[in-house]
Amino acid sequence: MKTAVCSGSFDPVTNGHIDIFRRAAKIFDRLIVVVFHNIRKEPFFSVEERMRLIRQSTSDIPNIEVDSFDGLLTDYMSKKDVHIIVRGLRSVTDFEYEQTEEKLLRHLDPSVETVFLYSSHEYSFVSSSAVREIAGFGGDIHGLVPECVERAVAEKGGST
Repeated sequence: MKTAVCSGSFDPVTNGHIDIFRRAAKIFDRLIVVVFHNIRKEPFFSVEERMRLIRQSTSDIPNIEVDSFDGLLTDYMSKKDVHIIVRGLRSVTDFEYEQTEEKLLRHLDPSVETVFLYSSHEYSFVSSSAVREIAGFGGDIHGLVPECVERAVAEKGGST
């Protein structure tokens, strides 16, 4: 059984993330979406809220699990005995960043393989930070995030 991990802060999860999850779930027998607390960012949603929103957004995909972690991704992967990580790429900038991350992961654990999936065209401009900024200024995030995320953002005081 081939298992892969797709990790990120997902704050909030976007339709671009969901697209990557759906496509990766078709490739692997089991996909673990792992939410982590990014110590470099002040979170909009708590880890628990992000996990709940991802579960709601992917409830129709039977081979997806949602989990969380603090610490090194390679430690999490070793604990779960998973050696494949899926990364979504929107642009050349993403590729350059993820290429460096891939090298660091392989340095920490040479058994880890990274699989890159390019974002679908309609989501190539969508990012969590852009969604937070748009919502923070009262802009419309409809179509950028799942409906449950739209509602959650509105409840937190962001506009949709």
